[in-house]
Amino acid sequence: MPSSTTKETPPQQQADGSLSHGLKQRHLSMIALGGVIGAGLFVGSGAGIAAAGPSIVIAYTVSGLLVMLVMRMLGEMSAAYPSSGSFSAHAERAIGPWAGFAAGWSFWVLLCTAVGLEGIGAAHIVSGWLPGTPEWMWVALFMVVFCGTNLAAVKNFGEFEFWFATLKVGAISLFLILGVLAIAGVLPGTDSPGASHLTHFLPHGSDGLIIGLLASVFSYGGMETVTIAAAESENPVKGVASAVRTAMWRIALFYIGSMLVVVTLVPWNSKAVVEKGPYVATLDHLGIPGAGQLMNVVVLVALLSAMNANIYGSSRIAFSLVERGQGPKVLARLSGGVPRIAVLVSCVLGFFCVLLSYWSPNGAFKWLLNMIGAVILVVWIFIAVSQLLLRRRIERENPGRLVVRMWAFPWLTWVALAGMVAIFVLMAREPDTRVQLYSTGVMTLVLAAVGYACQRVRARR
Repeated sequence: MPSSTTKETPPQQQADGSLSHGLKQRHLSMIALGGVIGAGLFVGSGAGIAAAGPSIVIAYTVSGLLVMLVMRMLGEMSAAYPSSGSFSAHAERAIGPWAGFAAGWSFWVLLCTAVGLEGIGAAHIVSGWLPGTPEWMWVALFMVVFCGTNLAAVKNFGEFEFWFATLKVGAISLFLILGVLAIAGVLPGTDSPGASHLTHFLPHGSDGLIIGLLASVFSYGGMETVTIAAAESENPVKGVASAVRTAMWRIALFYIGSMLVVVTLVPWNSKAVVEKGPYVATLDHLGIPGAGQLMNVVVLVALLSAMNANIYGSSRIAFSLVERGQGPKVLARLSGGVPRIAVLVSCVLGFFCVLLSYWSPNGAFKWLLNMIGAVILVVWIFIAVSQLLLRRRIERENPGRLVVRMWAFPWLTWVALAGMVAIFVLMAREPDTRVQLYSTGVMTLVLAAVGYACQRVRARR
């Protein structure tokens, strides 16, 4: 709880009053629907399948249940206090300014770095289609396009994400339909494999399942964007409530369902699963002409969509932090209802990460990747602790704000916290993730210390 000397943060609706509200309900609905279909699902799931085999379905189910609980907690707070600062503003309100500072700026670093990574991934695909063209040129082009989109009115961001999400949802829905038909043996030109590819369910034992679990957890990143965007929508409370209430079936269908289709149709140890990606490998395995290349287009769209969303999210998180007195004031300057300087700074940092990947791939860039490796888990812990503290306060002071309620409170909140601690323990066991855990821990402690020092300074004024 905040100390008695800490001033209560005013409701974010007041602080963000000058932001535009140009996102329509259809924008928010598709951001929520498409946001769950991230680049991590298309690109990163292949390594998880290679490690866990068919048990990747269990890994995605376990991590999916955890994400559902986190989104429910975040939805409860975001419906009660709509804010472009999302979990950062909730952490400040529940725990104290230092917590909002640490959660917000660590997530900002994560998003800015992700912008660069997604740009690199998208450029790699395009340069594969157009050999001889430099990847940095494509990254620069994508950065200019989406920086321009986010510098304009927020409805432009919403329109881009609406159509990106429509394409992603349509593509993965078609993939699931084709997969089910192939499994049932009714897809022309294919024979049903039955359960032949599922016999070695745990090919690498529990260690493989753990690696798959860790890979699946981090593929869910990006779902928080809808709670950030809701603050600039026509009806923030309705938008958040709708997104959170449909999160369960979206995760079950798109993540768990597609993983089940992949491991049923394609041998888990096929090299193509890692080299081409599980979706392209599955469609090529079914022999559907041109389907693999079409899926590469969808992967490109997913990367560009994530890039666009992360530029938006990083600028709004930075804006909210500064509005609450936790950053350089220049980042909160608005023009046309858009924090354009925050957008530019986020884009510049993202492109700087791209340059680092060329200048120092095994030095500064690798250090940066390790530092952001476990940020999403740190954010989830802040969300859970904030919800534990805020729920009682809302029930006591204004129960009408509880439009969305966490299931079986407080028991499932504690279950979610226990799950997060368990994932930290598993990360500490694995050499590849141990460095990420420690690096993220150091960054979080430094930010928390800086935030606490700033909090004490403000309290003495």
